Amino acid sequence: MKFIKKAFLGLLFAYLMCSNVSAQDNTSIKDLTFTEINPELVDSTLKGTDTSATIIEHSIEHPKNVFQPKDDHKTLWEIFIAGFVGGVAALLMPCIFPMLPLTVSFFTKGSTKGKAFRRAGLYGFLIILIYVVLGLLVTIIFGADALNSLSTNGIFNFCFFLLLVSFAASFFGAYEITLPSSWINKMDSGSDKSGVAGLFFMAGTLTLVSFSCTGPIIGTLLVQAATTGALLGPAVGMFGFSLALAIPFVLFALFPSAMNRLPKSGGWLNSVKVVLGFLELAFALKFLSNVDLAYHWEWFDREIFLSLWVIIFGMLGIYLLGKLRFIHDSPMTFISVPRLFLAIIILAFTVYLVPGMWGAPLKSISAFLPPQETQDFDLYTAGLLNPKHKAANGERHKYQDKFHAPLKLDAYFDYNEGLAAAKRLNKPILIDFTGHACVNCRKMEANVWSDKIVYKMISNEYVLIQLYVDDKSELAPEDIIISAEGKKLNTIGKKWSELQIQKFHSNSQPFYVLLDPKTETLLGPPQGADYEIANYQMFLKTGLQAFGK
Repeated sequence: MKFIKKAFLGLLFAYLMCSNVSAQDNTSIKDLTFTEINPELVDSTLKGTDTSATIIEHSIEHPKNVFQPKDDHKTLWEIFIAGFVGGVAALLMPCIFPMLPLTVSFFTKGSTKGKAFRRAGLYGFLIILIYVVLGLLVTIIFGADALNSLSTNGIFNFCFFLLLVSFAASFFGAYEITLPSSWINKMDSGSDKSGVAGLFFMAGTLTLVSFSCTGPIIGTLLVQAATTGALLGPAVGMFGFSLALAIPFVLFALFPSAMNRLPKSGGWLNSVKVVLGFLELAFALKFLSNVDLAYHWEWFDREIFLSLWVIIFGMLGIYLLGKLRFIHDSPMTFISVPRLFLAIIILAFTVYLVPGMWGAPLKSISAFLPPQETQDFDLYTAGLLNPKHKAANGERHKYQDKFHAPLKLDAYFDYNEGLAAAKRLNKPILIDFTGHACVNCRKMEANVWSDKIVYKMISNEYVLIQLYVDDKSELAPEDIIISAEGKKLNTIGKKWSELQIQKFHSNSQPFYVLLDPKTETLLGPPQGADYEIANYQMFLKTGLQAFGK
């Protein structure tokens, strides 16, 4: 059983790897036209707007190509798995694990096996109910659309960075995050009642008492689930989390003799907290990177990010070897074999990160890293093929001072400019709706676009248009547009987000669209992230065939 308790530490890294999931939906297309603004259509509150702005209007014609959206059950399953892994990690926290035998003994003492199982089952159900209701409340209070927009909001990302750093400090033992004791006392007093009410208050007491350990995990899970755009994301995430907490209570009530095989509480429980603290600290850097990219600060580049990760994971490996101790750690007279193996894995991962300082793609974690083009010293990208379609007469593309295409591809960052270039070059268009905070976008660029066949098709056969939907740069007065609903779209991100929603009925990233530049009709079904290189090659080939090349 000692091996089991140590092996569970490996689940903690899986928790953070699963927590960044992104919704993908592929939907239908409608015609979209840009016309000069009609003063009669503008609301009186917008009369001061520059008259060179444009307004988005829907054509009354039916869509020329209609594709049914794909099922997004995969996203909900990923959220559920992330929640379940987080629940397993929470179960090993010092606030919960010691309560397991005490609570189960309450059910089994003086009760028949059947009655103990029914009471424990109801107790587990109430734990699940409390957490699922919490997840639903998050969606109801803020709304799914508002939560989805948080993932690209600079202020939110910076605040969440600070929040995760504070969670990490709590796990390291700097302080305890607890709820008011009056809440816990009131809930605990209700647990003396008989029947369902007593079990409900017992479940509520567990939730409140364990908050100092579960709060950071729940907070991370709720935000990540909410920002996927899935309506039921927070509820599904909380269901997975609470299910992992509830199952042991029910099983041990059914088989109480198995309690004797559980590992004893001790210093290893605090080690779980510390390991999770290191992972929270590493994960926090991703949110700081999102802010840097969205506002073009250009100081938190890929090298700085990787150097901090090398230090964090290196220190984690040293901690597992017993060379670092925190305030609540017990003295370590020897290192167990499972702990040694976990230290080897962490230190090997640290060594794996080092070549990234010189541009190695690090494909297995590319979704978490800043884009490759932020690398100052890159020995990798220079070895790829150079694209052939350069700007005419050496002219720079619009917004090229703000954006840099991945892998040194020649991309346009303005829809109209890219459309004109595609007409001139007689090439089909590949629109990439992307975002600075989009982890799946970075993974696609590092793992799929870097394939030689895919790279050659994008650079030589297509005109690439990359539209960042979360960029915060202010538009020039002549580029500001007014939506059909009267919204003033004054940033680059708002403009392209509105284009994606109105024209393609999708707000997920990445979202890839193949267009005929002459008719602006689809050359195939749009698609989201697909990490199978052969599938993406077929996607591009289908567009070329439809275009007649």
